[in-house]
Amino acid sequence: MCGIVGIMDAGGVSFPLYYALYALQHRGQESAGISTFDGTKLCKHKAEGLVADVFTPGILQGLIGTVGVGHVRYPTTGANVPENIQPFNFLFREHAFSIAHNGNLVNTVALRKEYEEKGQIFCTTTDTEVIASIIVDQLANSANIEDAIRICMEKLQGSYAAVVMLDGVLYAFRDPLGIKPLCIGKTREGYMFASESVAIDALNGTLMRDVAPGELVRIDHEGLHSTQIAIAERRAHCVFEFIYFARADSIIDGSLVYDVRRRIGGKLFEEAPADAETVCPVPDSGTAYAIGYSQKSRVPFMESLMKNRYMGRTFIMPTQKERENAVRIKLNPIRKHLEGKSVVLVDDSIVRGTTSRRIIEMMRDFGAREIHARIGSPAIKAPCYLGVDMPTRKELIAASLTEEEVREQITATTLHHISIKELIEAIGINEENLCTGCLTGCYPVKIEGEVANPCRVRFTKSTFQSHLEV
Repeated sequence: MCGIVGIMDAGGVSFPLYYALYALQHRGQESAGISTFDGTKLCKHKAEGLVADVFTPGILQGLIGTVGVGHVRYPTTGANVPENIQPFNFLFREHAFSIAHNGNLVNTVALRKEYEEKGQIFCTTTDTEVIASIIVDQLANSANIEDAIRICMEKLQGSYAAVVMLDGVLYAFRDPLGIKPLCIGKTREGYMFASESVAIDALNGTLMRDVAPGELVRIDHEGLHSTQIAIAERRAHCVFEFIYFARADSIIDGSLVYDVRRRIGGKLFEEAPADAETVCPVPDSGTAYAIGYSQKSRVPFMESLMKNRYMGRTFIMPTQKERENAVRIKLNPIRKHLEGKSVVLVDDSIVRGTTSRRIIEMMRDFGAREIHARIGSPAIKAPCYLGVDMPTRKELIAASLTEEEVREQITATTLHHISIKELIEAIGINEENLCTGCLTGCYPVKIEGEVANPCRVRFTKSTFQSHLEV
């Protein structure tokens, strides 16, 4: 899971790209990068670290141009090493090409082997370079960009949302199932693509719509153009975007994430009410759930865990030891809110269980009498192969334990996960149009050794519609 953005704006794009990436920082904290086109060449800068650490005003002033792409990385395919930092940039036959990608392919190994046998040399271990190699290979063989991306999409299996810059023109495309989010915005003097609508908000832009699953959209100096490359029988939007990954103020595939989480919180009370005096979230991702629980139950909402706002998201830290060590620094219990109290503790998910256990133990150390854990995700029982760094089944606490056994492991007084049925109702998208692989073990694409329910995808020969009203 990563954050991507592409902007074309007559006023210059380096600072807008910076602000957009800053708004998407929650989607990746390992590295950041920006590439712009100054009319003749690529200007680029990327490095490990947070957006605010990677870029200075001086660096941004040197990224000249009115079109550019940016990326924040959370590694799923490829190690966290400098050569894997995006955007990736290529120069071939006097063309300048740059790409940023969010998602995870499931046929990377086969595609790498195919193109290595053609003589392609790969410099990274990411699936993004595979996507770039397919497109560049097609362009080098006289295909136009639309045909190159169509051929690329016919070969790719898995999840992907990508922005491409070719000689100062922007393109964006999304996998036929729409697993990863991608939207279109209007800026003051141009247009933009972004993983989430909050990046558009950061530039005081206007959200226009999502890039449709299987769609290719072009932004050039004449405006927006679109063509439908692939049509699938159904969609498979990632449920974990709604549960955890997206910012609560984002609109993902037509749904405000905050409202989804608030509805889930209300349903948690309906399914498993607890005799408690306060409702406390695990900040920040548990806040909207806790508000929904409090509103429905009329049990007072009270913050009993204060977050250090300068800490990153522990779920996407690379190692378990880092995640565990971060908990005590990240969260500080408020003794006066906990002493002698029965508390409903609301969180978005339980993955390995170690963080939940440490939080509950801290709350007990500060005097909580009872801690009723209510979780906004169903039990996570299977790994994710499509862009969320879920661990193996061996590491997933719910893969081998019942809910009661999980409760004992995390030492909660009671425990309840939202049911899949109520989760789907809260999201407001039909179950057949959601990817619930991490919850059910059944995936929307073929994955070796796993149960799958793939659908047919038809590729079209349509051409761009210019000046599309969106």
